[in-house]
Amino acid sequence: MMFRSLQAAGSRSRTAALATAVFAACLFTSTASAQDKAQAHAGHALGTVHFPVSCTAPAQRDFDHALALLHHMTYPQARSAFAELAAREPDCAMAHWGVAMTLFQPLWPTRPTPADLARGAAEVAAARSAGKTSDREKLFIDAAAAFFDDEGQPDYWARIRRWEAAMQRAHEALPDDDEATVFYALAHLAVAPANSSSRANADTAAALLLPVYQRNPDHPGAMHYLVHANDVPGREHELLEIVRKYETVAPQNPHALHMPTHIYTRLGDWPAVIRGNLRAADAALEHPAGDHGQYVWDEFAHAIEYLVYAELQQGDDEAAFAQLRRLQEQPQIEPSFKSAFHLSSTAARYALERGDWASAAQLPTRTPDTIAWDKYPWPEAVTWFARGVGAARLTPASGTQDVDVQVAIARLVKLEESAKTSGEDLFARNIGVLRLAVQGWRAQAQGEPDRALALLTEAAALEAAAPKHAVTPGPTLPAEEQLGDLLMQQERPAEALAAYERSLDAYPERFNSLLGAARAAAATGDRESAQKHLQNLLDIAKDGPRRREAEAWGREVLATSTSE
Repeated sequence: MMFRSLQAAGSRSRTAALATAVFAACLFTSTASAQDKAQAHAGHALGTVHFPVSCTAPAQRDFDHALALLHHMTYPQARSAFAELAAREPDCAMAHWGVAMTLFQPLWPTRPTPADLARGAAEVAAARSAGKTSDREKLFIDAAAAFFDDEGQPDYWARIRRWEAAMQRAHEALPDDDEATVFYALAHLAVAPANSSSRANADTAAALLLPVYQRNPDHPGAMHYLVHANDVPGREHELLEIVRKYETVAPQNPHALHMPTHIYTRLGDWPAVIRGNLRAADAALEHPAGDHGQYVWDEFAHAIEYLVYAELQQGDDEAAFAQLRRLQEQPQIEPSFKSAFHLSSTAARYALERGDWASAAQLPTRTPDTIAWDKYPWPEAVTWFARGVGAARLTPASGTQDVDVQVAIARLVKLEESAKTSGEDLFARNIGVLRLAVQGWRAQAQGEPDRALALLTEAAALEAAAPKHAVTPGPTLPAEEQLGDLLMQQERPAEALAAYERSLDAYPERFNSLLGAARAAAATGDRESAQKHLQNLLDIAKDGPRRREAEAWGREVLATSTSE
């Protein structure tokens, strides 16, 4: 079993109190304040990009700046910059194109609202009816139109696939055009299949992007999308020099500071994850979102979850708690999918990673109520997963706890169906993994070990076959790690060790997988392997209750020296 922090009992009430706290309201950031911040950021380094447009010379300069923001996925500021340019020069067709391109986020879990789709269609129409446009510009406008035309089309993925096909046509018509190449690579990453962990789309995108980077090593899109292309199993060790460079190219940009930490997370480089996301979170607070700059941009929440995840892997629970509190107490968080996910997931991780099953079982759902949770089944599902696993793993089991587990399973079934109905296959698969895991832990609690093993084995297979979404640093709890925990409960340590090591192959340097592997190896009599995994854990862990507990176990069971 995942060991429990010595402070778990004292922290349960703290976690529950945090999670149930009312999110403080505050005055909206004024429009003037948001404009002041946008102007303050106008001179910040963003890399080098040049997209010739049929507009005035001042417009060209402003367009390139807005395009750099777009390549950094700094969508709120890019939208403002393009919109200001379009208002100043309404005949600059590509300014309208730029506004439209900020209204959907191909690699993010956010989806355009009906108002976004209507505005995007209007901007495309304005671009088409503007004055002079080149044949090159028309290809980009037509690609945006492929997404926004057919305003009544509810299928987001049909729109994305149309955009990808149109960008492919633009790239084929303009094979030497860096922007056509970069946007096609982005589009190709966006249509990677939800039912496969294949790196084929990433390999193709990287092959497109690398020559652009070689021609222009400061191109923000080439660097950024190469990092995304490497955020898949098997590519995380590639082009690390570009990953490191992207950290420095835009030192005030939240997403540019954060994005390299996707790779560092895959590598288990927790100090680098923490360093990057501390900077990204602070920078995000200087980049407001919303039509009037009234919200804290959801990139703040995104950075905080990655930060908390890394701190938990180091056993630095106090630092993780401080960042969780910072997130939960931040007023005016943008009410988006990303915010919903990170508010749900970060609280769940804080309880689950520490084995605090009681707090996990009591996590409140659909909090805060400023978020339209009905639109976001996967974020809500994460909380129900934590509640279900927490209740199922509490000992001794009680009838009340089993009712709680059944309620969680029933809700997960409905949320999975909702995601499927809306065409979000990857979200549905992720919810399916969560459901199977809760069902497995319930079976174990009910005295059905064979069924428990079958369910968690199925969860692990489903998780391994699906790509990790960029919104999350990793599964809420890796299914293979849970399988290892289950097998240890069933006194099958050799199989547990294999499961923990598979988990470490996919998600290196995880605290609980390392400790689980050490304990499983010790139980099989493999002292050398046990010492190796324990020493690896001690090398990455900071001083704290969980590290000290691991050291004490090592001294007792392995007679391991813990001198540093």
